Amino acid sequence: MLIKDFAELTGVTVRTLHYYDKIGLLKPSFTDKNNNYRFYDENSLERMQEILFYRELDFSLKTISDILSSPDYNKHEAVKKQKHLLTLKKQRLEKIISALETLENKGEINMKNTFDNSKFENAVNQFKHEVQSRWGNTSAYKEFQSKNIPNDTFADFDNIFSEFADCMKKGFSPSCKEVQTLVQKLQNFITDNFYTCTNEILAGLGQMYILDERFKNNIDKHGKNAAQFVSDAIKIFCQA
Repeated sequence: MLIKDFAELTGVTVRTLHYYDKIGLLKPSFTDKNNNYRFYDENSLERMQEILFYRELDFSLKTISDILSSPDYNKHEAVKKQKHLLTLKKQRLEKIISALETLENKGEINMKNTFDNSKFENAVNQFKHEVQSRWGNTSAYKEFQSKNIPNDTFADFDNIFSEFADCMKKGFSPSCKEVQTLVQKLQNFITDNFYTCTNEILAGLGQMYILDERFKNNIDKHGKNAAQFVSDAIKIFCQA
């Protein structure tokens, strides 16, 4: 379909589509070289829908572009979590509407939990950390792919989590010097062997270690709640 029709169908402006094309977020499926007319197809529509879902959750265009361009992006998994978040948003709006109806019909003011948005905001923040660490760091992923990593490197990486678990079993706090030194060791190891691990990336990994079952189970094999312990330690380190 022509750009005008596509814009009308998706509810965005032609100017927005021009900009998305310019930054590489959404390219037309075909551009007529004779008149520069842009055409869009079903694949364009599918990508546009994904963009709008992320925009509804206040993701930046740069982050959306990085996520959708990631070679290991899992659309099915992302859609499930987007649905959950938008359901939370819907529930909050329904509470506000109900409070307005009570005020209109009975003159009663109902403020109990009506405007509490913490559940939605916390869930969105967790989701943002997860998708950015898993799919949003395209440059880090490319750096990782460019390296020939020996198998024993992964064993050494796993041993660091074993050290975290040992600290936890000894009753150390995530904020204590010994554990925080381990976080620094973890960050340095990732940078030296995989990709440049900034504090921002490390913070995202800390969230992923408890939100992604694969990572959580792998760390927890060293001790019950080890993944949460590592995540807490990383959070303290990155906020320092």
